[in-house]
Amino acid sequence: MPIPQPHGGNLNDLVIRDAAIKSDLLKEVATLPSLVLTDRQLCDLELILNGGFSPLAGFLNEEDYNSVVSDLRLSSVKGANGKGLVWPIPITLDVDQSTASKYSTGTRVALLDLRDETPLAILTVESIYKPNKQLEAEKVFRGDPEHPANRYLFEQAGDVYIGGSLQGLNYPKHYDYVEFRKTPTELRKEFGNLEWNDKNIVAFQTRNPMHRAHRELTIRAANDIGDKGRILIHPVVGLTKPGDIDHHTRVKVYQQILKKFPDGLATLSLLPLAMRMGGDREALWHALIRTNYGVDHFIVGRDHAGPGKNSQGVDFYGPYDAQDLLANYEDELTIKIVPFRMVTYLPEEDRYAPIDTIDLNKVKTANISGTELRNKLKTGDDIPEWFSYPEVVKILRDTNPPRSSQGFVVLIDSNDKLGEYLGYALQSSLNQFDGKRRITKLTDDISPFVVNELVLAGSGVILPTKSAEVTQKITSTVGKGNTIIVKSSGDFGENEFNLVEDLKEVIGQVVEHLKQQGFY
Repeated sequence: MPIPQPHGGNLNDLVIRDAAIKSDLLKEVATLPSLVLTDRQLCDLELILNGGFSPLAGFLNEEDYNSVVSDLRLSSVKGANGKGLVWPIPITLDVDQSTASKYSTGTRVALLDLRDETPLAILTVESIYKPNKQLEAEKVFRGDPEHPANRYLFEQAGDVYIGGSLQGLNYPKHYDYVEFRKTPTELRKEFGNLEWNDKNIVAFQTRNPMHRAHRELTIRAANDIGDKGRILIHPVVGLTKPGDIDHHTRVKVYQQILKKFPDGLATLSLLPLAMRMGGDREALWHALIRTNYGVDHFIVGRDHAGPGKNSQGVDFYGPYDAQDLLANYEDELTIKIVPFRMVTYLPEEDRYAPIDTIDLNKVKTANISGTELRNKLKTGDDIPEWFSYPEVVKILRDTNPPRSSQGFVVLIDSNDKLGEYLGYALQSSLNQFDGKRRITKLTDDISPFVVNELVLAGSGVILPTKSAEVTQKITSTVGKGNTIIVKSSGDFGENEFNLVEDLKEVIGQVVEHLKQQGFY
């Protein structure tokens, strides 16, 4: 099968399109107002610029935004059936009211990379509008206030959206894994170099490390689509779900997994996508993006791109919502969906098999869940070779050491001097224990990033603070599993302790908690 046409028919790589006028555009940048992008906006812009979001050539204006939110279609681009072209996720440039007030229709704005302020594109403002965020949350992400995308929408995103067309200057510059960061144009060219132009290419989306089961299911997916089946491992390395394993660890794993495939069967490319964890709509979005990257088949599994459960234990999405939604648009897609076939290990036969092909009442199976894997990494327990490759396990252990080698931070409410006294006492108490971990007492003017780096390096950090905001930011950055909070009032969770006059009592509780969690 020839490499498919991009979604909408044209690959809109704006940097290539505007290369001939780049010098003139760069001169103009010096005269324009500028906007430094957020992390999410940077990811979105990169995929607009390189054509991954084709047919988009800018951030959605109000009419397109309303159409995408309500109908999963663009209003400005029509498909072969005369309807708006399918597009399920609103791609918007959000700003605060103060910033929006500086612009008007026709204003040209230079968009800058937040990391080094390199100009990446020029936006011509076509629309400035205040979205109905409640409607967006309900229509696009089903309304649950605990959904990560809804939290972002109401807690971080600006209240005003700016829509308009873009002229491309530069792709965002990356310094890591450059050889795997292929644009749609580059990946399509690579498929030609691999002589895959007449092959069926199935893409595997992931935001997690890969193990033996993933290798098995992708090879089976390639076999299911015929003798010409080939595999694109296409993991997300933009923004994923909070708490996910960092992309550096994952890419090292993918590089090792790639070596385990038969020669010529699989290739690897990284996708700089900011995931919304949008379940069924996100799965459709992922499929359209892979079409633009030159892929004609896409693996969609149970609860694809779902964030799991809310605090009440209720699933945000049903297990097959994604497959059902994609089936509704099958006639408008050039990419074919390959349902994820869950595989399980058969210890008596030393092989993997699709779980729907075996009688679970008669055949012994084995599996290790994500939670079980995290616990094995935490405790240092053995991870069997039938589950993962030794090279992969080593990478995970290097970046996820057992608790005895991990650092932690103790945040102490110092609105009362008692908190300061506890800081000194706790530092002395913990430094007496055996081990390589040093206990450092810091002041709360230090950045959460530095605290997290110290924790990652295995240090114990004691930080008295009067600020609830500092406590929240550091807890969010470091993670609850490596954070202990001592406070004088309020409700107390499993990692939180009451600041009382008897400091020995508090120290005893903190030490016992650290021991129970495996730090000592």
